[in-house]
Amino acid sequence: MGQGPKFFGFSLLGCLLVARPLEAAELDAADTAWILTSTGFAWFMTVPGLALLYAGLVRTKNVLSVLAQCFAVAALVSLVWMGAGYSLALGGGESSSPWLGGTSRLFLHGLTADSAVGPVSEAAYCIYHLGFAVLAPTVMVGGFAERMKFSAMLWFTTLWMLLVYAPVCHWLWGGGWLARLGAADFGGGVVVHATAGVSALTAAWLVGPRRGFPDALMPPHNLTLTAAGAGMLWIGWHGFSAGSALITNGAAALSMLNTHLAASAGAMVWMVAEWWRFGRPTLLGLVTGMIAGLVALSPAAGYLGPQGAVIVGGAGGLACFFAIPWIRRRLEIDDAMDVFPVHAAGALLGVLLTPLVAGGAWGGSGFPGDLGVGQRIGVQLVAIAAAGVWSGTVSYFILKGLNRWPGLRVGPDEETEGLDLSSHNGKGYYF
Repeated sequence: MGQGPKFFGFSLLGCLLVARPLEAAELDAADTAWILTSTGFAWFMTVPGLALLYAGLVRTKNVLSVLAQCFAVAALVSLVWMGAGYSLALGGGESSSPWLGGTSRLFLHGLTADSAVGPVSEAAYCIYHLGFAVLAPTVMVGGFAERMKFSAMLWFTTLWMLLVYAPVCHWLWGGGWLARLGAADFGGGVVVHATAGVSALTAAWLVGPRRGFPDALMPPHNLTLTAAGAGMLWIGWHGFSAGSALITNGAAALSMLNTHLAASAGAMVWMVAEWWRFGRPTLLGLVTGMIAGLVALSPAAGYLGPQGAVIVGGAGGLACFFAIPWIRRRLEIDDAMDVFPVHAAGALLGVLLTPLVAGGAWGGSGFPGDLGVGQRIGVQLVAIAAAGVWSGTVSYFILKGLNRWPGLRVGPDEETEGLDLSSHNGKGYYF
């Protein structure tokens, strides 16, 4: 992308900076069809993919609660996105402020069959980005699983979307201050994974650990479900990465190839590390390593070549392998699904490695802009630090407010009984 304006226009960042969502433009049928296809993949990775992955990781008495939270988040965020999220994050075009998008698309007012973002239908662009907006708070569910009130989760999701996700999304993808500074996030490493990871850790800390943590064993109740969900996640992630090119071209194809290779490298590196340290590989380790590789690649998918993707994906698997015990044992924070050590730590690694391995020597197209390597790393650090500090601080105050009303945590008896019965009047299994 650093090799010329033509490729820059193909990238996600480039399209967001030059596009004018409020103006009619000639639609390209192939590009729009590709975004619609990518949207299907992207939604498949969240519901049912991530929902099933989480459902298998919790205990039997909480499987329905996690599924209910994931499905409720998907529906709720869709309506919030329609009402204000899309406009605040991506509305306004070049006339928007550095901090937040405009209000011209509130309730999607003015979005018609003819409106476009570059060569892509704006309706396709809107629902494609809605997939990112839904994934972020769904990922967060894993941080406070098995003990947060359902009502508190709904309020937290709504406020978080408007006060955390929409601003950070605008900063990078809506032509905001980080994009103008030269920061790049091809597929959501900062916008989705860093914000969700930091906020999930904040929530896990404020809600408090599950009863018995860290002494009681809380093994996953059904790794078969987890493996099925992880497979959906792996397949669906191709749409997230390749669709982020926002155009049907070689960059989209390369992004898809990079996505698959990074996932494979992350899974293999984690397997070897686990085999070396514990004497045997596990299915859960393979799954987690695969996700870590995908997360690490997210900010860089369209800038790297296949060699760089393997390096970033493998490094992501190794870094997250060591980050998980640090959060659990050193900090003693009950991040139930390891959201922070996989998503935030993986994103941090990917953001910092991108400028180093995006050059032609590794088969990549280059980091966007004309900055030197040191300047690129500095700008990327600013981006992820700003997103992390904003996410953690705002989430902290949202959660403190919700702790007053309606309260963050279920009662001890409800937690012991399980949220399936106490919150949703059902059981995942009747045998």
